[in-house]
Amino acid sequence: MSASRIQRNDRKTAKPGKPGATLGKPAFGGKGRAPVRSADAAPAPVQVGKGGQQTIVDTVAGLGYELVDVERLPRGLLRVTIDRVPGRVYTFGPAAEPQPGEFVTVEDCETVTRQLQYALEVDGLAYARLEVSSPGLDRPLKTEADFARFAGQAVSIVLKAPFEGRKSWQGVLSQAEGKAESAAESAGQEQGWSLVFKNGKTEQVLGFTFPEVRDARLVPVVNFKGRPSIQDSGALKTEEAVAADVAPQVDGGK
Repeated sequence: MSASRIQRNDRKTAKPGKPGATLGKPAFGGKGRAPVRSADAAPAPVQVGKGGQQTIVDTVAGLGYELVDVERLPRGLLRVTIDRVPGRVYTFGPAAEPQPGEFVTVEDCETVTRQLQYALEVDGLAYARLEVSSPGLDRPLKTEADFARFAGQAVSIVLKAPFEGRKSWQGVLSQAEGKAESAAESAGQEQGWSLVFKNGKTEQVLGFTFPEVRDARLVPVVNFKGRPSIQDSGALKTEEAVAADVAPQVDGGK
């Protein structure tokens, strides 16, 4: 595993050893989840193996949504978390009226629930209860594709091993620049990432790779216009410009 590092504005680099609590339950519309559940059934173990996982992936993708997470919880609960795909237009009802916006709605959850119930029954996959929900304002980032999608936004990460005495860090996410410094990066095996944050009046950069991260989530921001974007009034904003806007409001974490 490569080493994490902090780069300050004087470009000096500290190289620790191997670097790793979540921000709370995801919210729906800022006030908790808005799950849609199937009819109650007798508690039973969830039996969704690799085949069931692929059924869920294919069903959610076929409806035009992104699968964020699949959780198998006690008492037979199967929880599926979905997200909308940016730029896609979603329509509901007989009139097929479009519903703009990037945030998942109750109608989205109902649509996916109905189709998943059918698909799981056809494949003979057992579960007691099905719950489809939004990822919330503190959306988890599960893949490097998620990192790329939300680059330029405030993110909280937990490292697998502590660096400078702590695992939790918070800042503006971006792809690492410059020459790779770790052995893994030098071999072209890992993409480097960084968090830009303020430590007093000094801007600092925490460098890391995806395998060094135990948990990553968006920092909840109440914005009724949708998620922040590097698009500003139709004009492309660079990640550096977005970071400059956000970094003064973000510290390194605890």
